[in-house]
Amino acid sequence: MRLPPHPAPTSIRPLPTRRAALAALLVLGAGAIAAGGAAWQSRRGNGATPSTALPGPGDDVCIVAPPTPYDPASGLPLAAARDVPTDARCPVCGMYPARARAWAAQVIFAEGDAYFFDSPLSLMLYLGNVAHYTRGRTADAIVARYVSDADTGAWVDARQAVYVAGSSALGPMRAGNLPAFAGAAAAQRFAQVQGGAVLAFSAIDAALLRGLAPNLRADHRLHTQAD
Repeated sequence: MRLPPHPAPTSIRPLPTRRAALAALLVLGAGAIAAGGAAWQSRRGNGATPSTALPGPGDDVCIVAPPTPYDPASGLPLAAARDVPTDARCPVCGMYPARARAWAAQVIFAEGDAYFFDSPLSLMLYLGNVAHYTRGRTADAIVARYVSDADTGAWVDARQAVYVAGSSALGPMRAGNLPAFAGAAAAQRFAQVQGGAVLAFSAIDAALLRGLAPNLRADHRLHTQAD
């Protein structure tokens, strides 16, 4: 009996070595880099340049800043200025006002809830559009507004305080702001050194705020109309 002939042995392809695999990856990577460089050169040739500046948060950024409820055990009247809680967040910019206490401000609502702000500028922005920054709230329900005296750090009624606009002093956001003072004389002394114009609360209008906060919403009202 004749056995069928054995089939011819098939060639076995050797498994790629680690060195070969690494070489293949390097080739692929070089190709991707070259393609990316060509695309960049093409955009550059068309007059487009890559931007390295990241856009900052605009006025439409949603920041949930819960209110701080009134604590009857504190012994303070409901509308009295309060210490800034370490975990309180500014409803306008999201910062923690306790980290820049010298600039802090606050508002208190009729039921006792308080909101804290990183600066007088953020307070003014808030007063001009309360419903935007805290849904369901209205300016009519605010019973007290306070800013920090830049000289002493004491709380001052925001409507009685005197402000300096356009000075060289940078607020917590490292930009222009509205340092506040208990009296006009202190504000004048500050302006003589740091520059700027001395203003009453009623003189701070939407045009001024728009200069300090370029991303101000178009529907922002005068803060004095919100009183």
